[in-house]
Amino acid sequence: MPMATPMILDCDPGHDDALAILLAASHPAIDLLAITTVAGNQTMEKCTINARRICSAAGITDVPIAKGAAEPLLGTLHIGEYVHGVSGLDGPEWGEPTVGVSSESAVELIVRLLREHPEPITLVPVGPLTNIALVLKSHPELKPKIREIVLMGGSTERGNDTPYAEFNIKVDPEAADIVFRSGVQVTMVGLNVTHQALAVPEVLERLSGLGTRMGDLCVELLTFFSASYLRTWGFTSPPLHDAVAVARVIDPTLVECIPVPVVIETMGRFTSGATCVDLHHLTGEPDNALVAMKLDAPRFWDLMIEAVSTYE
Repeated sequence: MPMATPMILDCDPGHDDALAILLAASHPAIDLLAITTVAGNQTMEKCTINARRICSAAGITDVPIAKGAAEPLLGTLHIGEYVHGVSGLDGPEWGEPTVGVSSESAVELIVRLLREHPEPITLVPVGPLTNIALVLKSHPELKPKIREIVLMGGSTERGNDTPYAEFNIKVDPEAADIVFRSGVQVTMVGLNVTHQALAVPEVLERLSGLGTRMGDLCVELLTFFSASYLRTWGFTSPPLHDAVAVARVIDPTLVECIPVPVVIETMGRFTSGATCVDLHHLTGEPDNALVAMKLDAPRFWDLMIEAVSTYE
């Protein structure tokens, strides 16, 4: 049996982040070393509480949670309350979290794990890229200790926060620019592929049919998320963005990718945060990322529901 991939999940929970945590913590192909938080879908404090909430509800007690950046590298924080609600994880009734938080910051924990772990680590940021950029800027010598960065963000098409910018990249485009120019292997799992991971009614029925507390909790999360997507973008079913990046690490055959040049727009009045994906190699720039194009959605949902079924 292949060795599990050592992984750090950097997130801003968030409804889709919550299910990404459940997938990463349960699958035997992943050795989840840490969960780090960043401001994005809500403030850093609320996102950290939400990571603790989902881990407490799921009984994930052996994975450290560390607080990360509360602001983007430049500018002021723009949060996703219009999608995820006042708490960032609206829908279920949450009790007081029982899982604690690390005394190390997110950057400190990532740096220490990169230094100490015997194998290179896969970083999976599914929120704004602030923490990852800070690690790369402050410790460039650790780049060889990063196996790859598999991020959820960007799009080969249009945006969801502005006409051309996806939310995670828009919150901190300068951080995204650092990551894509780092020379580390980057895989971009953007809206063009995550919109293929729709939580249609059949998915909710399968989760409910598990007859478990966690299955019911996921239905509550996705029901709130569905209402937000219908109200904001007219989607009848919400996409489970962040879990697709985790699925790519578990089984790369689930997510078809192509090598292309990607540049982050940081200055445009209307386009700041856009991912300029050169699908046809028109610029002559070298490839610096693998960009996800196609998802095997039926197999993805089988993977996701199997993961949820492992919890009580």
